[in-house]
Amino acid sequence: MSEHNHVVNKEGEMALNKVDDALRRMDGERKEDILENFDAFKRYLGGRIEVAQSIGLSEEMMAKAAEKIGDYLAANEEPRNREEKLLQELWKAGEQEHRHALAHILVRLVRTTP
Repeated sequence: MSEHNHVVNKEGEMALNKVDDALRRMDGERKEDILENFDAFKRYLGGRIEVAQSIGLSEEMMAKAAEKIGDYLAANEEPRNREEKLLQELWKAGEQEHRHALAHILVRLVRTTP
């Protein structure tokens, strides 16, 4: 895959406008595996956070990416379990600053190292 398709470039900068494209390109079966239960979702998000930490992204950049993912999921995916349903309801009830705070909480929830 060429670099222009990646969300993070080789300098470690994040192109938040490419997050939606990356999510849309994800294989349906892979997406289903991730969203089928909350633990699988946390493992997936935790893996992405681990990669982000390894290339030096700040918590703020990780939260912004998590916020983009949350926006995508709230708009395009039906919750598959009660935890996802609760997250979707919280996401939709909150204003932008609430969703951003929730994104920070999700990053901290799945983070492997502080």
